Amino acid sequence: MEEYQDERCENCIIRQLNSLKALSKEELKKISDSKVTKTIKKGDAIFTEGERLNGVFCVRNGVSKLSKMSDNGKDTIVKIAAKGEVLGQRSVITDEKTNLSAVALNNMDLCYIPKKHLTDSLNINPLFTKAILVHMASDLKFADNIIVNMAQKNVRQRVAEVLTYLYDNFGVDSEDYITLTLTREDIANVVGTAKEACIRTLTSFRKEGWISTKGKRIKLNDKAALQKLIDGI
Repeated sequence: MEEYQDERCENCIIRQLNSLKALSKEELKKISDSKVTKTIKKGDAIFTEGERLNGVFCVRNGVSKLSKMSDNGKDTIVKIAAKGEVLGQRSVITDEKTNLSAVALNNMDLCYIPKKHLTDSLNINPLFTKAILVHMASDLKFADNIIVNMAQKNVRQRVAEVLTYLYDNFGVDSEDYITLTLTREDIANVVGTAKEACIRTLTSFRKEGWISTKGKRIKLNDKAALQKLIDGI
């Protein structure tokens, strides 16, 4: 993990994408004096489950996966965090150890902001407090949706949903392959199934002409068919 000083927080466009937009210019100046910009290489951990975080990580560039280890040792990916996301916001409100791990899916640029400066703002800035709580509520809703999907949708529907989510949120490259490339194991961990079941499902999608693959890369040939599957039509 490399560290370096970079653009000041009050001039950063990224903050408009997250709860930091609720901070005043003076608060942002104080944060900027203490924050450190870090470069995380693909595959490296930003933080690990059980770690006590003393600040938050603002994603400037790149994508990470947030996952939780189950009692049987299986990793479940609960969120894909991209540019503009703030990781570890629970640490601002509670001293509990983090219940998730964060790993870079590609090379990332992050801003690390120490907890102390954010806690000070929580005590004097109600708009910032509300923004933090809204973000946490959104994460809880997202987690609830995952639980519902696991209970109500089959593996084919869940794999289709992951593919359309990646397509809608990360776009495609010049060859129309989804820009963000996940391993088959990562897709399985998002879906909540075995890697083998994920591979069989992707193979069936390819045979039906709904997708094309080239190595780990995936192209959606018939997004409408995948959506019908998701909707149970």
